[in-house]
Amino acid sequence: MNFTKLRTTVGLDVRGKRAIVRVDLNVPMADGHVTDATRLVRIAPCLSDLAARGARVLVISHYERPKGRDPKYSLRPVAEKLSEVLGAPVGFVDDCIGPAVDAAVAALAPGQILVLENLRFHAGEEKNDPEFARALARSGDLFVGEAFSSSHRAHASVDGITRLLPSYAGPLMAQEISALRDALEEPRRPTAAVVGGSKVSTKIPILTNLVRKVDRLIIGGGMANTFLQAQGFNVGKSLSEPDFHGTAREIIAAANASGCVIVLPSDGVVAAELKAGASSKVVAVDAIPPESMMLDVGPRSIAEMSAVVRECRTLLWNGPLGAFEISPFGEGTFLLAREAAMLTRAGRLASVAGGGDTVAALNAAGVTGDFTYVSTAGGAFLEWLEGRELPGVAALLREAA
Repeated sequence: MNFTKLRTTVGLDVRGKRAIVRVDLNVPMADGHVTDATRLVRIAPCLSDLAARGARVLVISHYERPKGRDPKYSLRPVAEKLSEVLGAPVGFVDDCIGPAVDAAVAALAPGQILVLENLRFHAGEEKNDPEFARALARSGDLFVGEAFSSSHRAHASVDGITRLLPSYAGPLMAQEISALRDALEEPRRPTAAVVGGSKVSTKIPILTNLVRKVDRLIIGGGMANTFLQAQGFNVGKSLSEPDFHGTAREIIAAANASGCVIVLPSDGVVAAELKAGASSKVVAVDAIPPESMMLDVGPRSIAEMSAVVRECRTLLWNGPLGAFEISPFGEGTFLLAREAAMLTRAGRLASVAGGGDTVAALNAAGVTGDFTYVSTAGGAFLEWLEGRELPGVAALLREAA
């Protein structure tokens, strides 16, 4: 993909134009109230900027997975919270297409913002139905994609609408695409990736893609046990997937063929049970007791992995190195994350991380703000790591071509 072709809203004349902005309003709610407005805070600059430049701003999003129209999944309380975040009035209309929307849009003045109802109240959204896309597009003069987290879905509001309106990337979308492009497609070398988590089976496409892209691949978490076991190590009662020994060996062979060095733990923190404060000890990976589980990487592994990161100029991170949620099994993840954060602050490393557990682990380590970029996109971030084309990104590049 030619990312230099991406058109953004920077310098775009939007005065008086109806700008349909696709965002992700999937925020946590309890008792009809938003409990975490982080996503609203992140989209606020885009909406405020368009409004300040005289656009008539229409905000569209899905919310959860309703089976048709269901008041429980209405975006009305989100619109109310968005108004609070923006410090400006935000209108709401209880549909996203049809006469009510037509009337509300006709009454919308330049500089005003209107949130439309949950896109998934209509089956045409997830089906990428051309008629539904046309009905959405009728309300706008231009489209702004500002939901990287939804860009892996070929839905009407992500893909179909871009075939009907001039389309642009919003600032968040452009920032995420730029960060991910720089980390995987055009990185400063040498490059390293940290891939953790519990199961090889869920990360096969990621591992297969990364061994062709990076110079060093650090594998931790439960999946490291499967790789160790595939090479003849006894991992005791550690979580592992014997059915994927062959896959692990194939990934190692692919890495060797590509010149990618795989780094596995050389020691680990083991315990007989996974619980807070459990009695634990550090052992070499060739000395794991039969009744024990490896629940974190050990100090020698941390030193070796830190040395790898220090040698590199770009780092990708997805997944923890151990059971970080439970003390004392988070030290490996925390110490390596702090090393990466320190190198990033010093300008020696470009660091990009993503995935739900990863973000939680970096938060727990207190370093989220020190990484070059931390993606909250979840599924879209993982599909990008797998090397898959993201429909929402491809749509904006297609429009720009």
